[in-house]
Amino acid sequence: MTPEQIRLNRAALTPTGAAIDLDGPATLPPELLREASVRLGWAGILYASAYTLAYWVPFFINKSTHPELRLTNPENFVAIVSIASGIGIFFLSRYSRLPAQRLLDVGLVFAVFGALGISLAEFWTGFPARASFREFLGIPWECVWILIVPLVAPNAPRKILITSLIEASMPPLVLWIVTLKGVPLDASLSALVAYFLFTTYLCAGLAYVISGQILRYGVRLRRAREVGSYSLVSRLGAGGMGEVWIASHRLLARPAAMKLIRSEVMGADVRSRETAIARFEREAKATAALGSTHTVNVYDFGLTDEGAFFYVMELLDGVSLDELVRRFGPVPAPRAVHLLRQVCHSLGEAHSAGLIHRDIKPANIFACRLGPDFDFVKVLDFGLVKHFDRDVTQVTAVGVAAGTPAYMSPEVALGRGPVDGRADLYALGCVAYFLLTGEPVFTGATPMATVLAHVQNDPVPPARRTELQIPPALNEIVLSCLAKDPAARPASAEELDRLLAASVNGASWTNDDAREWWQRNQVSRGPFHAEPRSTTA
Repeated sequence: MTPEQIRLNRAALTPTGAAIDLDGPATLPPELLREASVRLGWAGILYASAYTLAYWVPFFINKSTHPELRLTNPENFVAIVSIASGIGIFFLSRYSRLPAQRLLDVGLVFAVFGALGISLAEFWTGFPARASFREFLGIPWECVWILIVPLVAPNAPRKILITSLIEASMPPLVLWIVTLKGVPLDASLSALVAYFLFTTYLCAGLAYVISGQILRYGVRLRRAREVGSYSLVSRLGAGGMGEVWIASHRLLARPAAMKLIRSEVMGADVRSRETAIARFEREAKATAALGSTHTVNVYDFGLTDEGAFFYVMELLDGVSLDELVRRFGPVPAPRAVHLLRQVCHSLGEAHSAGLIHRDIKPANIFACRLGPDFDFVKVLDFGLVKHFDRDVTQVTAVGVAAGTPAYMSPEVALGRGPVDGRADLYALGCVAYFLLTGEPVFTGATPMATVLAHVQNDPVPPARRTELQIPPALNEIVLSCLAKDPAARPASAEELDRLLAASVNGASWTNDDAREWWQRNQVSRGPFHAEPRSTTA
């Protein structure tokens, strides 16, 4: 399949230059909405702090010289409510379960009450007369508040405009209430209209313009994150080859994980790019063709308009075996057997289809929570998969051994003779060794030294490198997988599965055991692959 044949059909996507409905709902990407909700909380705290300093400090200073000032004055009550609203919006942003967009809508209500509080503090004693406006009065503090709101808590421009106009009307409303108290304003109606028209109401218009620009930015960002029928939600990880994102389908409810391989990784010349695209396409096709429940599901793949290869996989809730051991230490023998047997299930199907994985390692094996099941294994990244039972075109570089040095079988490292599924069983033996001991079989100063150790050195039995109890039968199975001669290893993944099942003397790791472990350790959702990386040595 050529790059043109798998290039995305972007016709369903909104053109980049299409008009944006500024009166529609806010369309910021989810992560920007979440960031805005956090900013809204901090804005509430800053509002409460500034109001306290600007109102209560002068009040108590004046009270020392004017004993007639009372704490029970109505304006003091308004000040308390204003400060409490700022604190309340902070806690709401941190501890409520409101969706980010709903919280931003609540923030607009807070903005109105905030403007009312500022106006009461500023104009409760009347309007400052300055020689019939021949001297510049300055702008009211409400203007600053009106312009801050769309920056801190962006929303649909129509909502921002309505909110800003209400905020701009707070000073005239307070002055009207003041006149009902009998306080003279010392300013004509025309002067007041001119003053607020060119301050608060002008800022309301500017707030509308600002909100429109923010919305356009959000729409452009969202469109840039649309890949086929999927939208990129948040990044899980990044590495030398690309990025991994949580993605959502526009029509389906299921979440997914999308792996994006940057276009520059595929090479500068046409042949290199074709080779790289063929490799990534092969990974997607090979994985999608496998039906084992212990092989990660592939939903889609293709090329973006920018030339980046992508494929969409199921989003896993769990940890890789690499992270499992590094965070929690070696695992007990029954649990190791439980995990390894599930890998055998995945490999057994692949091998029967004439495929070898060639990159079995702890980072490519995930222990998951899947429905009611815990420690449910998924095998990932069939990126180096190879047919061993029929002639196929090689897409790896000539003279380069494909795989990861710490888990590479001797025959793969030497590039001699036919390579079959027993190379994967060697790598799985290395995984078993790592699970039981917390250490790789061999560690060299350089990747090449590690590879040479696999070719030349005999492994130390795993039972001698850990304080955990390893049944003798399991110890021997691991060593048989690590035999230099493929003929001395288990003949197939199915045979290895049977040997593992009989190796723990009746002891087993049940789903109840796994559930208790997961609940005790509170393992959070992890990405299906923390870092897209090169796997050649």
